[in-house]
Amino acid sequence: MWIPLAGLLLFAASCAVFAAGPGAVRKQVEGSMLVTGRVTIEQDGSVSGWTIDQREALPAGVSGLVDRVAPQWQFEPVLVDGQPVRGNARMSLRVAAKRLDDGNYEVWIRDGYFGRDALSPEERVAGALRDEYVSAVEMRPPSYPMRALEVNAQGTVYLVLRVDRQGRVADAIVEQVNLRTIGSETQMRQMRDMLAKPALARAREWQFNIPTAGEWKDDDSWSLRVPVDFFIADRRDAGRQVGYGQWDTYVPGPRAPVPWETGDAASISPDTLIAGEVHQAGASRKLLTPLGG
Repeated sequence: MWIPLAGLLLFAASCAVFAAGPGAVRKQVEGSMLVTGRVTIEQDGSVSGWTIDQREALPAGVSGLVDRVAPQWQFEPVLVDGQPVRGNARMSLRVAAKRLDDGNYEVWIRDGYFGRDALSPEERVAGALRDEYVSAVEMRPPSYPMRALEVNAQGTVYLVLRVDRQGRVADAIVEQVNLRTIGSETQMRQMRDMLAKPALARAREWQFNIPTAGEWKDDDSWSLRVPVDFFIADRRDAGRQVGYGQWDTYVPGPRAPVPWETGDAASISPDTLIAGEVHQAGASRKLLTPLGG
């Protein structure tokens, strides 16, 4: 989809932050935006409706893209006791952007995640479906490492945890670290390590409630994805915190395999997930058609 330059001025401005970075790393920078909402899935798997969170905060080209492709999606039917039923999914889309030679931008949906827990904000506060999914008891965030502060290292650490029946973290791995700070390849590896280590160490202390109802209540363990953001909010040279509806620029890190995951759970793109929230593996709807319609 083609959209005018004026609709993506924030993206252009944020890219300028990286202009002085090492050339080899600068070429890896991606511009994208996370768009969330809900979709309604009919008994045959077709989409009959969708909503976009804070539609007014999004560039018109982005919301228009979602409106164009969503009716073309086809999901695996939602089954209850073996029978197809009408259902919902929580939508989280990673929309990417690329500048063209004529000054316009091309945007497309790069990845998507459709969680089963399609709850309204009010339902989330009320704890709806809490008994059927793993939920957090205590998730104290990690401290910002001093060495990372000194070099202005910022980014998102994507954790994958395996929770046992006592609600403790039995295994943990850093699946990916995306950085919003540019350096040489060696510096980038060091910065990823600076952020990954404290996130992983703190995650091992977290506690969770396990499902007591629904299809996962008898499982021996549960796999969770939790993105952790590191952002320096009180420094002039720290850049800006990316809000909803704003273009984000970052360098994607290499993705590590998760030893205890296979199939659909292993195919989830980490950067489609919302930082600070718990995403349970296997608790997503399966899209059968391309994201781009």
